[in-house]
Amino acid sequence: MEKARILHLFTAAKNASPFDVNMAFDAGFAKVMPYTNVALSEVTGLTQDAIFSRGLSGVKLEGIFIGGRDIDLAMQMLDASKKAMFAPFACSVFADPSGAFTTAAAMIAKVEYHLKSQLDETLTGKVVSIFGATGPVGSCVGIIAAQQGAVVQLVAHKSVEEVEEKAKAWNEKYQINMVVVDGTTDEKKMDIISKTDIAICAAAAGVQVLSQVHLAHAKQLKIVADVNAVSPLGAEGVGVSDDGALIEGTKAYGIGAMAVGQLKYITQHQLLKQMMPSDQPFEKPKYLEFMAAFKLARELLKSHS
Repeated sequence: MEKARILHLFTAAKNASPFDVNMAFDAGFAKVMPYTNVALSEVTGLTQDAIFSRGLSGVKLEGIFIGGRDIDLAMQMLDASKKAMFAPFACSVFADPSGAFTTAAAMIAKVEYHLKSQLDETLTGKVVSIFGATGPVGSCVGIIAAQQGAVVQLVAHKSVEEVEEKAKAWNEKYQINMVVVDGTTDEKKMDIISKTDIAICAAAAGVQVLSQVHLAHAKQLKIVADVNAVSPLGAEGVGVSDDGALIEGTKAYGIGAMAVGQLKYITQHQLLKQMMPSDQPFEKPKYLEFMAAFKLARELLKSHS
């Protein structure tokens, strides 16, 4: 009897994401098994239970997906799962907590694409201000953008100290230099946006962080990308389906949530398919996270341009 393709879904949350379950089935996995409330200390045991129970032919037909909401914990879980395996008992692992890695990857890939296509410029040296900077998408966008040479500002809308603590940890871990700016008042936010090249709106759904008044004063602004698809949108004047459309009353181009979401969907689908074995007899397992997602999102845009 042919063994089924199984995806083991580890999450620290109390529920597995239906989005991720649907994506896994649509990518071709025959079985998806969720494990909820998973602690970091349990990842090694769960991983080894998975890889040692099916033999060499079976282990090639399974993968591990890491969900949750915490990007740092997801990366730790991916590392723990990787270290728990050894050849030939090894399978691919893909971390995408709350879809943040693939969403952030798609967002920055879109920003980079429109900078080049509309303005013939790159991310290097551009001031990228992130609103909603401590959420899973915003923080991951910051890390990817900083690694591409952007000057990343994490905008604190409540506690500057809290954001600074997180930024310090990310800077040390990823060898980058993100800074924290105080956006706790509208006046301070206006000052930030006036010196911004690229604005990222990654706040909670239904929270507008940039109004037309803000955008009208942002003479330096080139791109506004919004991940919010729930009204009111994160940036006034940027429609959910905008994909490089000029924002009325400005010289900046808008990227809406649907444009980001379509690329995110394709990126996640393709990464899930990459976890499955090919015809190569000694194919190495893949360990996929936000940089793998960004690389693929870039390639997808280039292939369709």
